[in-house]
Amino acid sequence: MVVRAGIYRLKLHIAGIKGQVRSCPNANPEDREKCKKAIEDSKNVKRSTILEQQEVRDAVSDDMMDIEDGSTGLDEILTSQPRAVGPMDKFTMPMDSSSLGSSRNLHQQKISEHIKKERLHKLKRYIARWMYVKGIPFNAINCDEFDQVLEAAGRFGPGAKKPYQHELREKLLHEEVEDTKKMLTDHAQEWARTGCSIMTDAWTDQKRRSIMNMCVNSCVGTSFIESKEVSAEAHTGQMIFELVDRFIEKVGEERIVQVVTDNASNNMAAKDLLYVKRPRLFWSSCATHSINLMLEAIGRMKKFKAILDSAKDLTIFIYAHHKTLSLMRKYTKKRDIIRPGVTRFASAYLTLQSLYDKKEQLRMMSQSEEWEKISHVKKSTKGVQATATLVKPMFWNGVNLCLRVFEPLVQVLRMVDGDIKPSMAWVYGDILKAKEEIRIGLGNVDKTGAALYKSIIQIVEEKMKKWLDCPVHMAAYCLNPYYSYSKPSIFDSEDVMDGFIAAIETFYHGDYDKQSQVLNDDFHKFKDKAGHFAKKVAKAGCKDYDFSPAKWWANYGTQVPTLQKFAIRILSLTSSASGCERNWSCFEGVHIPRWEDIKIFMFTSQKKIKEQADL
Repeated sequence: MVVRAGIYRLKLHIAGIKGQVRSCPNANPEDREKCKKAIEDSKNVKRSTILEQQEVRDAVSDDMMDIEDGSTGLDEILTSQPRAVGPMDKFTMPMDSSSLGSSRNLHQQKISEHIKKERLHKLKRYIARWMYVKGIPFNAINCDEFDQVLEAAGRFGPGAKKPYQHELREKLLHEEVEDTKKMLTDHAQEWARTGCSIMTDAWTDQKRRSIMNMCVNSCVGTSFIESKEVSAEAHTGQMIFELVDRFIEKVGEERIVQVVTDNASNNMAAKDLLYVKRPRLFWSSCATHSINLMLEAIGRMKKFKAILDSAKDLTIFIYAHHKTLSLMRKYTKKRDIIRPGVTRFASAYLTLQSLYDKKEQLRMMSQSEEWEKISHVKKSTKGVQATATLVKPMFWNGVNLCLRVFEPLVQVLRMVDGDIKPSMAWVYGDILKAKEEIRIGLGNVDKTGAALYKSIIQIVEEKMKKWLDCPVHMAAYCLNPYYSYSKPSIFDSEDVMDGFIAAIETFYHGDYDKQSQVLNDDFHKFKDKAGHFAKKVAKAGCKDYDFSPAKWWANYGTQVPTLQKFAIRILSLTSSASGCERNWSCFEGVHIPRWEDIKIFMFTSQKKIKEQADL
């Protein structure tokens, strides 16, 4: 079959969207839905890109254009009619397009577009040359700040000059610090309104110095606040407790709802000490760390370990020799099979998925004359094993089984690690959903499917226990109407209600009037869908997985203010400390005494926040 149209028109054809192409009579409902979703996703990406570009333009100060001609210049930049470019252009104001003849205007547009393309290409050449000469990583260009540089330079016009080095070290640095402090002040206001989480991350730099970073997370993002070198101290529970306790004093206990760390034993010891001094604060284990432990434990099971080891040996062999790597890329159209993920096991899963997606191409490669002619494919033991792996149906069936088991948990891992939305409201419910998807995925395996499922679920529940089924997780699960209103039996669960009651007792510690108000009055109104909770718009507004539970409570929980405050703060929390566990190599200079000026900036610098996505 030869398709002359593009991919987009082919999707329209299969989806049955009329207007441009004829509907496909042979497409099944599943294919139609996939193509409709792909088309809609593409449109959403375009809309999002346009909004992001507009935000970048809006972020650039309009003062430069105000000085030049008293206008922002946005109308000219965003106009659908490109401005004509010519030798007199800089001496005259642009003419109203409506006053020009249509044919002449069209001709002028074509000339202008051609010149504009040439100028843009030259601009890109200059940028590329600068990056090549200075060895700047190519991914550095993918940031809003660089887009703002181009926008500001374009508005300034010819003659824009770069800053001097001393300006970068002093004046401009301190101005940026002040802006960062103002941003932090705005975040602090949100901490007071919806609460926040303290996140810690201990790491070791290239000089083997042990450093502890402290961050604050809220529904508007994660902010770096403080970094402390602790090389001379033993990382005991007492030391971590004292460090976290001092940080809580600095941020303000009344703003903080929880502390999030990984599951290390010294952190758990610090947790017990904190409960004694500050009984109204929660201490949660990092969901990213816990789910990764689940995946690693499942991956060590005999049935999965053999497949993972075979896939690992195969990829190592292909990437270890330039001829096999080149041939693989030829058959996969220059697409790699190794894909990085948020954790080591997530990378293994993504590589398995990539292998399975390229199954046919890799099998064709292994049976080709080019593959047979590579000397180390035939002569080495690893080469013979790689060939056998590629043609063995048992291996590919095993890869498919691994994907069906791992994918549900990897989806949860992506959600808690993604910083796209406050994950505390979703983590417990999503793990329950993942368990059900694993059961369905193993339903048609063989007679051992039930036993295999039982072993997997046992691992999941062991890793959840005391880490992801704490009172704060249960309360968030119970108060998220996406789960509790669609499945009212949640309110009858002893484990859920025990956790919810314990969370109320912690949050309103010692205030028995408020505890009674929530448990004996407010909660029943929410449970029975009374008052504002009974409105159709409230019931409809919580059926979408992408809705914000905290905002939902802000809208419809006004008749139960005591429970509303608790719900908003719990549902605005993160469940993971991974936002604090990033590449901190740029912070090494903070702890070098001679770099005091950089230390000022590092102390106040913040992690990039995706405000639009979080809000």
